Amino acid sequence: MSRAEAVRELRAPRPSWSLGLLRSELLVTFRRWRTLALLAVLAAVPILVGIAVKIETSDGSTVGRGGGGAGGGGGEGGPAFIAQVSNNGLFLVFTALAATLPFFLPMAIGVIAGDAIAGEANAGTLRYLLVAPAGRTRLLLAKYATVLAFCLVATLVVAVSALTVGVLLFPLGDVTTISGTTISFTDGLGRALLIALVVAASLTGVAALGLFVSTLTSSGIAAMATTVGLLITVQIVDQIPQLHAIQPYLFPHYWLSFADLVRDPVYWDDLVKNLGLQALYVAVFGSAAWARFTVKDITA
Repeated sequence: MSRAEAVRELRAPRPSWSLGLLRSELLVTFRRWRTLALLAVLAAVPILVGIAVKIETSDGSTVGRGGGGAGGGGGEGGPAFIAQVSNNGLFLVFTALAATLPFFLPMAIGVIAGDAIAGEANAGTLRYLLVAPAGRTRLLLAKYATVLAFCLVATLVVAVSALTVGVLLFPLGDVTTISGTTISFTDGLGRALLIALVVAASLTGVAALGLFVSTLTSSGIAAMATTVGLLITVQIVDQIPQLHAIQPYLFPHYWLSFADLVRDPVYWDDLVKNLGLQALYVAVFGSAAWARFTVKDITA
């Protein structure tokens, strides 16, 4: 369905028009070559990590020094959990998410979110979208829901790619947790799925920030660059010891707390802080995006 056809369909006053708007946004977003390219890059990361680990351990040696402290910090040899990959392919899922979360995943989210409104304005289609009975608020909600859907899909692409490579290249079995206890493979697989969901939820703050930036300009490239630039800046600030007082309030500070789900019992403190912080960013920047978009002058 083309954008023009979607707009004509949405002009008809019927109860399902809001779902039609969301469906249209999802189709348009996930059919773009840029979106597919981003997903392909994300899927390639676990493949490259898995192949590298397989080559390095082909002589029976180990890789990295492990990791798994609170926050998921890895050893000097690589991301958290990488030392366990050769023993259990399921750990490639944890390793891939730990490797992609600091940059690759949020960068992809920043690109999609930054282009959500600004891209439509730049292409000249935003005004026509607002002709539909959706209105600005519902259009903004549909855009944000689409970005959230991409957060989930992107995270699952990394997890599924890593699990597939882990199954093909490494043995599977019971999982030794960070705490030193052993859980079944089924339990470990369930925790891997839960970790993927937590990682997707961890990206909601970036999604709201990117959507807000997207309402400030009519240039999709400028919005994407600004969002990614802010992401990099905040990540740098989060690593400067002298700024430790403000770091707990930065959206990426607790991202790697998902490693606590590989403990037995699970440590929930940092996980709850992370989800609460993301909810705060969603509320603040979501409200800012709404306030800006509802008064934005759409002339193109």
